[in-house]
Amino acid sequence: MCRCFSFTESKNWCYRSAFARSGLQSTVTDLQDGTHMHCWVPKHPNHSKPNLLLIHGLGANAMWQWGHLVPHLTPHFNLYIPDLVFFGDSHTTRPDRTESFQAECVFRVMEAQSVRKLSLVGLSYGGFVGYSLAAQYGDFVEKVVICGGGVSMEEKDLSEGNFFRVSDLEEATKILVPQTPQMLKKLMGFTFFRPLLLGLLPSFFLSDFIHAMFSEYVEEKRDLIRSIPKNRKLSDLPKISQPTLIIWGEHDQVFPLELAHRLKRHLGDNAELVVIKNSGHVFFVEKPKEFYKHLKSFLLDPHPNLIKHTSMAQNHN
Repeated sequence: MCRCFSFTESKNWCYRSAFARSGLQSTVTDLQDGTHMHCWVPKHPNHSKPNLLLIHGLGANAMWQWGHLVPHLTPHFNLYIPDLVFFGDSHTTRPDRTESFQAECVFRVMEAQSVRKLSLVGLSYGGFVGYSLAAQYGDFVEKVVICGGGVSMEEKDLSEGNFFRVSDLEEATKILVPQTPQMLKKLMGFTFFRPLLLGLLPSFFLSDFIHAMFSEYVEEKRDLIRSIPKNRKLSDLPKISQPTLIIWGEHDQVFPLELAHRLKRHLGDNAELVVIKNSGHVFFVEKPKEFYKHLKSFLLDPHPNLIKHTSMAQNHN
């Protein structure tokens, strides 16, 4: 395919312009240990607004995963939107691949931005990072939203076929970091509830997206995935103390709904579970209005009463 025009790069430009219009600016923080972190931050933080950290998942960069929500959130929050290590313009020479390391890097960026308190939202893999951030830096994080992030999974779930419907971790890494249009279509089949129209996208478009989003740090990203289930046990998962909202797609094929219920049981009355009907792993794309409604209600309510909330939201389009 000719690279003189790239739809993906054009969309990147549109997102960058939209972020700038929303009062955000692009920054790179040198952590002085071989790690450089890119993050979108407010040009002029408003100290009367709460701070909100948005942590993306595997796949595209932070702009693609949060771009549709930024205009709705900036009136209410000072937004901080990092690219995790090995995504966008963030990278490291350090060998650590754990979500704990990702959380440390994000925390250090927030320190550099003089952020003292914030709430966070983590999508999928970003949920692992966000949960680790809340566990490691309890006084720093006020509220937590986990969106389809299977932090309650155990290593044995993989061999039993409860994770991503595959029993082989290497197959999962090839799907989650696709290098061919066929693998990207397979990934979309897993993540969307109704992926039929997406499957009709032409191969040249998919190849362009792979070239822009998945061609760099391929093995490093796969190492991030390999590190997730390693020696993972629910009994070792710390119980975070912050009020927590768990949002899940009813038909999630990456991290099944049982993991959401497992996390709710683990956290008890400190957590609320909302299940988005007729949606899959990327419910935040499939049902953005419902996602935003629950997000705004939880994050802006000064006194959330988690105990009285229902564990199943009756959402219909």
